[in-house]
Amino acid sequence: MSAASTPANSISLNVDLGDRSYPIHIGSGQISQVGIAQYIQGQKALIVTNTTIAPLYLQALIDQLPGVQIDTVILNDGEQYKNLDNLNTIFTALIENQHDRKTTLIALGGGVVGDMTGFAAASYQRGVPFIQVPTTLLAQVDSSVGGKTAVNHSLGKNMIGAFYQPQAVIIDTDTLSTLPDREFRAGLAEVIKYGLIVDAAFFDWLEQNAEALLARDSKALVYAIERSCINKAQVVSADETEQGVRAILNLGHTFGHAIETFQQYRGWLHGEAVAAGMVMAAELSVLAGTMSAADVTRARDLLIACGLPTQPPENMKADDFMALMVRDKKVLDGQLRLVLLNGIGVATVRADFELSWLQQILAEACTG
Repeated sequence: MSAASTPANSISLNVDLGDRSYPIHIGSGQISQVGIAQYIQGQKALIVTNTTIAPLYLQALIDQLPGVQIDTVILNDGEQYKNLDNLNTIFTALIENQHDRKTTLIALGGGVVGDMTGFAAASYQRGVPFIQVPTTLLAQVDSSVGGKTAVNHSLGKNMIGAFYQPQAVIIDTDTLSTLPDREFRAGLAEVIKYGLIVDAAFFDWLEQNAEALLARDSKALVYAIERSCINKAQVVSADETEQGVRAILNLGHTFGHAIETFQQYRGWLHGEAVAAGMVMAAELSVLAGTMSAADVTRARDLLIACGLPTQPPENMKADDFMALMVRDKKVLDGQLRLVLLNGIGVATVRADFELSWLQQILAEACTG
């Protein structure tokens, strides 16, 4: 795959996966400047977006693809629509418009759109190319990079999916100007995660620059997105299909997915649920003897400074967590595996923790 030309105001990274390697372009104006047409392999493309993003950026994207037959699917906006029924809507549009194996799917939206488009691309005619154009902070720093694609099931989040890498990830930071504050803060949870699991220096920087990020300072934002993508790309390059180290990217996610499933994907945003989950994972790390209470306080304080929850929903009980966590994808051979911390910047996946520790953490969290 040929490398893209890099406009002066952008940064380009590479996810190193051999013949499946691909670039990540980050910066202002990337939709119009990066030359997205170079990643279209055939004469047809299907853009998948949602009702919020379509009026804002769909036409700008279409304008970059002259001479390409463009069809569109506009989904409802929300995690509750990330399901097999809406996935089938994408397949129907592909078939009705006679898209073939050279068609390219383009995901224009947040994590829901990106995950569903990627899974459709992995499945349609046994695999067609796709491009990620993430428009939320959470998608830009996390879900658009690494090739995880999936839909939810009523019994569990992301239970049906595939590993399938994009041709490119186009991160236009201008799209964050229209992102609601709540969704922006939710994206910061995944940014903070990278500091907690692999990058202590980045965590220090986040503590010092939380105010600038919340103010959406452009330089701070580009740096945070770049550093997050670098960290994720390094982990993915080492373990594409999550057989080992990649699992550390799930810090707080088993707890967070339980919250989202309990609320039937209609309550907290993903980043909000992960934020509370990371605190519970950090508290469990203290009981395991690998993290200090002082470091947990630092993590909690940074999440609070970014306007994120650090306790689970008031109506959720410890038993609710346990019932949902045992169905998590990270359960292997009947053992629940969780990402714990050996201090800030070092994560490990463990199944050898005492169940009583987990029960204690859940009981304390659910009683506030």
